[in-house]
Amino acid sequence: MIVRTPDELSLMKKAGEITKNALNLAKSLIKPGISTLELDKKIKEYIISCGATPSFLNYEGYPGSICASVNEMVVHGIPSDKIILKEGDIVSIDVGAIYQGYNGDAARTFPVGKISEEKARLIKVTEECFFEGIKHLKVGGKLGELSNAIQEHAEKNGYSVVRELVGHGIGTKMHEWPNVPNYGRKSDGPPMVEGICLAIEPMINMGKKGVYLLNDGWGVVTQDGKPSAHYENTVILTLTGVEILTL
Repeated sequence: MIVRTPDELSLMKKAGEITKNALNLAKSLIKPGISTLELDKKIKEYIISCGATPSFLNYEGYPGSICASVNEMVVHGIPSDKIILKEGDIVSIDVGAIYQGYNGDAARTFPVGKISEEKARLIKVTEECFFEGIKHLKVGGKLGELSNAIQEHAEKNGYSVVRELVGHGIGTKMHEWPNVPNYGRKSDGPPMVEGICLAIEPMINMGKKGVYLLNDGWGVVTQDGKPSAHYENTVILTLTGVEILTL
């Protein structure tokens, strides 16, 4: 794990602020009839206007500036002018920004118009999973304490946790060690130290935990076709707890 200096943390905070504002822009734009490609274009323009670069664009060949994953798509939905959001959909927007070499990364699942109570509850519990998890993230504690708390909250609410996709360390690279699973035993993982930055991102399925990769090599979809939700923030671990950079 990389412990960040105060100067590095100030750049991480700026990257986080841009990422947060990009998600707020997405929230303001999402409505029935808009395409995920239009969302991508507007958010890309905003990030660049801030003197930053979209983290995802060309990352390992990814063609978009955001991931826009609708309903049963868990993550990594490629923006397209053929994907038009409809009343009752839910869409997970994952976005990152690089500012002076440092990354911010965050995701939210948004309703499109009026959605069912079942979908609204999934979004709510997925967000709760994040906040339950960070209660257990402490200097000197094990990373597994966070992972276990996320899993327990999801499962006690009747949902399942995706196993193939996890959170991660973050800094000068978007994905750094350690991996941050959303499941596991309290005793798992490395001990936590002050000054590390993590991207914590529960991905919670309404149905079973199984997922599969689409032929495009990016999109990950639930096997049972039921909806999935995603909630992510970039955080710094301090002696007094967790500071959230993208909220």
